[in-house]
Amino acid sequence: MSTIDPAGLPQVGRAPGMPSSIEIFDTTLRDGVQFEGISPTVDDKLAVAEQLDRLGVAWIEGGWPGANPKDVEFFARATTELTLDTARLVAFGSTRRAGVEAADDKVLHDLVQAGTETVCIVGKSWDYHVTEALRTTLDEGAAMVADSIRFLKEQGLRVFFDAEHWFDGYKSNSAFSLQILHAAAEAGVDCFVMCDTNGGSLPDEVERIASETASVAEGIQLGIHTQNDSGCAVANGIAAVRGGATHAQGTINGYGERTGNMDLTTFVPNLTLKLGIATIPPERLVDISSVSGRVAELLNMPPQPAQPYVGVSAFAHKAGLHTSAISRRPDTYEHCDPALVGNRTRFLVSDLGGRASVELKASQLGIDIDPVAASSVASSLKELENEGFHFEVADASLELMIRQATGWVQPYFEVESFRVVINHQQGTGNRAWNDIEAQIVTDAIVTVVIDDERLKSVAEGSGPVDALYAAFRAAVNGRLPALDRIHLVDYKVRIVDSGGTDAITRVLITLSNGERTWTTIGVSFDIIEASWHALADGVIFGLLHAGEASNRDKPGPTS
Repeated sequence: MSTIDPAGLPQVGRAPGMPSSIEIFDTTLRDGVQFEGISPTVDDKLAVAEQLDRLGVAWIEGGWPGANPKDVEFFARATTELTLDTARLVAFGSTRRAGVEAADDKVLHDLVQAGTETVCIVGKSWDYHVTEALRTTLDEGAAMVADSIRFLKEQGLRVFFDAEHWFDGYKSNSAFSLQILHAAAEAGVDCFVMCDTNGGSLPDEVERIASETASVAEGIQLGIHTQNDSGCAVANGIAAVRGGATHAQGTINGYGERTGNMDLTTFVPNLTLKLGIATIPPERLVDISSVSGRVAELLNMPPQPAQPYVGVSAFAHKAGLHTSAISRRPDTYEHCDPALVGNRTRFLVSDLGGRASVELKASQLGIDIDPVAASSVASSLKELENEGFHFEVADASLELMIRQATGWVQPYFEVESFRVVINHQQGTGNRAWNDIEAQIVTDAIVTVVIDDERLKSVAEGSGPVDALYAAFRAAVNGRLPALDRIHLVDYKVRIVDSGGTDAITRVLITLSNGERTWTTIGVSFDIIEASWHALADGVIFGLLHAGEASNRDKPGPTS
């Protein structure tokens, strides 16, 4: 039987030979930003670093100083603008170049100048890469590692070494890979990180090689860095811990080059809740869902609904057998208490359900609803889903629908009218592949009434939805203060009934206030009208729950 620690986490007995704790090294700001579609500003990177520290990771790899102006600025500003509580900042670079003295290597000097007490350098541990990529000898490859670590240690720095392609190299020529390990050890490395750089290793290989490495590591701390190319990054990270690693590198939401890195939002709860291994401060595990959402927002990435532990669908149950059982005993269909990771149980209501499903959903939302109103909602759901609505993915719209059935009327604003004008400027008027000068300008005019005051405004945006929201915000002009924190995160359009130009269009809009994320739906023959209905619902929901945004202990996403 498990017990509960002061942070409210269940105490899980550790398997024999497993470590009591793992150091969490976050590389979202270095490896993570190599993910396709991510290009943060320096301000974004500083804000992400604050979120990582809020979560309680031990190390934050900030980037490669000297590699680009953005990372140079980041480290310069981080020393004065970042106040970190649990985390320490790390600068990343590489070993000296072949045939160059460490004292003369620019990359190593940039690391020294970065202003961090800890640096992490990457070097080759696969003989194939030394001879074919670096085009030098194996002895020189080992010397590059040793000389670089020794030089950085002489500057008073803590040095981590990322042994690139460790597992592939070990399988190819273990003697050379172990030569790299011993060279790093003799030079005084503080942590030797085994990297599955190509992401092609499987858990049994990782555990075996990590165990064999640990047996000859002579007291050196071992780390693990895994890519997700075979879909095994988290499993490989756990396998390496079983093999002897006590330092783990990953990213929030698994961002990273190609298919990404080990996702810390899955790895950390797995170790803490399943294996009883300490990772981040236990009282901060409840923040992991909101940190996941906030980092996605800062990096301009859409949420991943099916993400384990932190996704909005991670603890979602459809009406039927699961919902019936879980309403009585949550552990019948939930592998852990979602509140432990800042998430929550969701009961999905669709046209397959009836009055009982609506009543259950209302109860979960804290809404009192009588049987007549619940039956009315259930009937409306069947009709609306037949028309193209899909409330399983738009819980916020469903909640508003249930509230309205009880007689609730939103008190925030009344829409009098809206209009969108799209102007094609310059160019040919018929977009050609070489017509790069063509420009589309979208203007929106919105008129609303707030407290009997008629408000009207015009705004320009990058598309109809952006323009509509900009015009709405301009019209409101500060009269709804909570609106300042509500912004668009994602916009999806789907043709439900492909009837040509008069097809039915379904629009899903996701908004966020920085702490909470929600999705609303609109359906119409007109894409602008569908977008407006989804946008208006999203704003109303955000205003309704505005008071909850400042409560950090509030469980995270609801839809």
